[in-house]
Amino acid sequence: QVQLVESGGGLVQAGGSLNLSCSVSGIISKSAVMYWYRQAPGKERELAAYITSVGATKYADSVKGRFTIARDNAENTVNLQMNSLKPEDTATYYCRVLSYTRTYWGQGTQVTVSS
Repeated sequence: QVQLVESGGGLVQAGGSLNLSCSVSGIISKSAVMYWYRQAPGKERELAAYITSVGATKYADSVKGRFTIARDNAENTVNLQMNSLKPEDTATYYCRVLSYTRTYWGQGTQVTVSS
C-alpha cells in the first residue's frame, strides 16, 4: 500500500521561504513521476511542479524561478523549496505520485503567506 505524507507547511511572511517534504512509503515504480499541486480557497487544484525519475522538471509559470522541486529516489522523498513567497502562494499543497498508471495523493499541508 502506497502512502504519501507531506510536511513542512506553515505561516510565513511575504518574501520568506519554506521547504515542503513528501515521504512515500510502499513500493512505487522506479520511473514514477512526482508532483506538487496546490489548491487555494475557492479555486481548483493546480500543478505547481513535477519531476521525473531522471530529474527532468517542469514548473507552473507562477512559481518558476522561485520554487525548486527535488527528489531522492533512494529515500522515496520529494521536496519543494519555496523562496520569495507571495500572499498568492497561500494554499494547501499536495504531493502526488504517478506509478504504474496509478495515482496517489497525500493529505496536504497548509502554506499561509502573510503580507
